[in-house]
Amino acid sequence: MTDSPLTHFDSTGQAHMVDVGAKTETARIARAAGSIFMQPETLALIRAGSASKGDVLGIARIAAIQAAKRTGELIPLCHPIALTRVAAEFTIDEAATAVHCEVTAECFGRTGVEMEALTAASIGLLTIYDMCKAVDRGMRIDNLRLIEKKGGKSGHWQGN
Repeated sequence: MTDSPLTHFDSTGQAHMVDVGAKTETARIARAAGSIFMQPETLALIRAGSASKGDVLGIARIAAIQAAKRTGELIPLCHPIALTRVAAEFTIDEAATAVHCEVTAECFGRTGVEMEALTAASIGLLTIYDMCKAVDRGMRIDNLRLIEKKGGKSGHWQGN
């Protein structure tokens, strides 16, 4: 079998955890984002902080941070890393009847923090869904993506 460009497979095609032991430790930053779209009434509940379960965005922020810290336990071949910072920001978009989430994850290490940022954004949005599903089961999570990463051998990458 030829070497795969997919780094989580060895030369025989078996899944493995990538060896990062020889990599240089550098400052690493990743930003991920996504959105959850909902009914205007649901957005009004979130904005007012009057959802039956309380401060939806505050709890979603804590969930996002907690998720980033546990990414290595959730994604089978992801390295557990020592995060130095995680920030989760939620923006209410009245025109789109949506909440946008952007997460920044940082570390000083041998592997990137893209998965931590993506996991955090995903769980933050899922927490909003969980907290509001009693009034709006039709909410839609969309456009979860990496928007930027810095550090390591591949340097700086920025998406759309």
